[in-house]
Amino acid sequence: MSPTRPAPCGLLNLNKPIGLTSRDVVDFVSRPLRKVKVGHAGTLDPLASGVLVVCVGATTRLIEFVQRMPKTYRTVIRLGATSNTLDADGTVVETIDPRVPSEEELRAALATQVGTILQMPPDFSALKVHGKRAYDLARAGLEVTLVARPVTITRVELIGFDWPRITLEVDCGSGTYIRSIARDVGEALGCGGLIEVLTRTKIGHFTVETAIDPRGLDVASIEAALLPSTGAVAALPQRLVTIEEATDIVQGREIVVDGPPVTIDDEMALIGPDGNLLAIAVGVDEGRRLAPRRVLNMG
Repeated sequence: MSPTRPAPCGLLNLNKPIGLTSRDVVDFVSRPLRKVKVGHAGTLDPLASGVLVVCVGATTRLIEFVQRMPKTYRTVIRLGATSNTLDADGTVVETIDPRVPSEEELRAALATQVGTILQMPPDFSALKVHGKRAYDLARAGLEVTLVARPVTITRVELIGFDWPRITLEVDCGSGTYIRSIARDVGEALGCGGLIEVLTRTKIGHFTVETAIDPRGLDVASIEAALLPSTGAVAALPQRLVTIEEATDIVQGREIVVDGPPVTIDDEMALIGPDGNLLAIAVGVDEGRRLAPRRVLNMG
């Protein structure tokens, strides 16, 4: 990038192709931008496709906010088989003489996946165990000790059932593994199950219909596709600040809340007079003031 030209900053809604890692997609963006920081918000397995939100420049500091957004997946689960990776990319073992469940049994098994549940992550996951990625330990044949974690799944809709395949649409929160749903439903039905097809169709307001192909991107096409950083905090309440307040915020000072008190410790996005995201603040002093917690001042 030119030393006199502002570094690109913002969000990219990319459609990850099957067969590529999320890191591969980040590389498609980082190579033409060279020294600009780039990161993705939520890993997709090589088998999966769909929405991958990539943060560019200073917006990488907002990755956690994108990761919090609700997600929607469309998936095809193959029953009557299991896999060490819980998907078709792993070592698949056919279940001998599997029982074929009725649709009523299938719907009952799917119902157990809805709500805030304890879910055991896959051994082949990016979670860290004693400082090492679980998938690295699993690939090395070492024991992987993970613990079940609470996840929130708001909808599991049965789209189609044609033995041995079921098609589902899933709405869920951060940290949910669709592969674990396939495993758990297969176990509940007594026949095994694994992911055969997986597409992430939505992250928050980012949809696969508006996502772009990451292959062949250059500086011009990246800059043309960049979305404002405010999109990363669309779920937060927003407040437009004055020039004087913006000066205080940039210098780390609290500002007075003009109106009803805000909820203590709740996050709020502060928008500068230029319309760009200035900072993330929280309510303090019984909600009468806003304290900056992350000053960004970017586009």
